[in-house]
Amino acid sequence: MAKDIGIDLGTANVLLYVVGKGIVLNEPSVVAIDTKTDKVLAVGSEAYRMVGRTPSNIRAIRPLKDGVISDFDITEAMLSYFISKLSVKGFMSKPNIMICAPTNITEIERKAIIQAAEKSGGAKVYLEAEPKVAAVGAGMDIFKPSGNMVIDMGGGTSDIAVLSLGDIVASNSVRVAGDEMNLNIMVHIKRKYNMTIGERTAEKIKMTIGSAYPGASETTEMEIRGRDSISGMPKSLTITSDEVEEALHDTILQIVQAAKDVLEVTPPELAADIIDRGIMLTGGGALLSGIDKLFAAELKVPVIISESPLDNVAKGAGILLEHMGTTKK
Repeated sequence: MAKDIGIDLGTANVLLYVVGKGIVLNEPSVVAIDTKTDKVLAVGSEAYRMVGRTPSNIRAIRPLKDGVISDFDITEAMLSYFISKLSVKGFMSKPNIMICAPTNITEIERKAIIQAAEKSGGAKVYLEAEPKVAAVGAGMDIFKPSGNMVIDMGGGTSDIAVLSLGDIVASNSVRVAGDEMNLNIMVHIKRKYNMTIGERTAEKIKMTIGSAYPGASETTEMEIRGRDSISGMPKSLTITSDEVEEALHDTILQIVQAAKDVLEVTPPELAADIIDRGIMLTGGGALLSGIDKLFAAELKVPVIISESPLDNVAKGAGILLEHMGTTKK
């Protein structure tokens, strides 16, 4: 019997959850292609190591942009590769797949995601809204008649939703998240120091000394290397967490504003529940130092960071598949 699979098809990472086994794969959403032959050379971690370091005939492509498929064939190749790695297909049967997507994608984008999952070997493919699945994965009981609010900050999108009775009551999705933050850091360093750094370095800075709230932690420093924009020579310098906070400030406030917009249209009874229960932060953005303090200060509601923010969507997809499996019997 084929085991069902929950997929968090993220802009930055793909996570696969196999029912009965838990999360079995977590790799970057990157594919390396030979542009002369269009052959796939590497997928996942191996391809990520090539980002910014390839000769002209090899391109490291991220086939998902802002949480949706920007290159269909490469997404399909990537999914097929990851699923075949699991060897979960039974002799005769294919696994059912639950895949997660941002709340505000178009009908065409929905179809593209389902089609990619079907072509990569899925029997039945279910598409679920990312914040709903993240809330389940974070351990929230969304099936009762009470309000739960979740903010899921991923690589390409930040999804915000208020849930009750197993469904979304109010939601918002903004294409502002981790990737945008990496870009903010690159721009800041270029403007302030005339130094060009790559996307991987920017991500490393964000993960090592990134901060969302002034004074949330001790000021930390990090030495970084790049290229001098004027002389073109290699250069290194030291930056602080306070500078990173400054670079990320406007982007994070856009996510705060999106959360305010959701709260403004939330029915009053559910809003009262949210004051009691707090807002759950999940996704990679939840790991930024002081992000919970910032949201709590801006939204005037308690804010909790989930235990394993990076795994919640994949975990939630698996839990929902298990739930469906038991209800079908």
